[in-house]
Amino acid sequence: MILNDYQSLAAGILLAGVGGEAFLRGVVGLAQRLRVSAAIIAATIAAFATSSPEFFVALSSASAGEPEISLGDALGSNVMNIAFILGLALMIAAIPATWKSIRREFIGALLVPLFVGVLAVDGMVSRMDGVIMLVVFFSWLSLVVVEACKQRGATASAPQGEKGSLKVTTACLIGLACLIAGGHLVVDGAQGLAVKHGISEFSIGATLVAAGTSMPELATIIIAQMRGCREISLATILGSNIFNGLWIIGIAAVICPIDITSWQTPIALIAGLLAVLMLIPSHGGLIGRTRGVLLLIAYMTYITLVLRK
Repeated sequence: MILNDYQSLAAGILLAGVGGEAFLRGVVGLAQRLRVSAAIIAATIAAFATSSPEFFVALSSASAGEPEISLGDALGSNVMNIAFILGLALMIAAIPATWKSIRREFIGALLVPLFVGVLAVDGMVSRMDGVIMLVVFFSWLSLVVVEACKQRGATASAPQGEKGSLKVTTACLIGLACLIAGGHLVVDGAQGLAVKHGISEFSIGATLVAAGTSMPELATIIIAQMRGCREISLATILGSNIFNGLWIIGIAAVICPIDITSWQTPIALIAGLLAVLMLIPSHGGLIGRTRGVLLLIAYMTYITLVLRK
């Protein structure tokens, strides 16, 4: 049976919700098995997994000679991840965070829009720019791996994680499969609706495709908040933004250089930068609901600017 655009959106959202629950349990269980903090797993494995729809969009769009869709998707997803998804998560519950606990991922996520902006200032993200992005990305990833090795031996406290190796593996694989399938369905539906309304490639990527590929993050973060795994929420979002900004755009640029022709690109970069800055923890070590409201307002403003004719 061939689904229409609206059915694809609905099925994708349902699959993402089911996958988010299973994947969260698997991630927490994996952290327990590896004896590292759940935040480390969230910033790497979970972030990579939830960024997989953006990765597949990058491969397909760049191979088709339309890397602008991937650029818009990656930048738009980064704005949506923080301003919309984390904004919603903060409406459910405040997130405890200290500067020490988020420093590495925060700095990485903050530098991403600045780095992309510098490389794109000549009007193109070239193949060499893409290689530079990948080198920076793997340097950051190496630092995270070193930190994970230092944490070996610590016991991660997360009672809702799966216990056995088979259960952990099964939960991760089933959850990931549902998240990827859900993301693809939402992307297909979003692209179909966008084409019907004559929206530009970058705008499609920055809004509807970004919304679709961010479904895994949305499902994972909302469920994490509801289950009380709040350190996973922030770490997954920041890690995902680093993956999107360096790994995804880097891969797309290596496949096909990206011409910066859309005036919405600097808007997305500035919005991404401001969204990260709004996550600076308070002196009390808390990111509260008020910040969530401000993030949601910022996202609505961003969408209005990007879709302005």
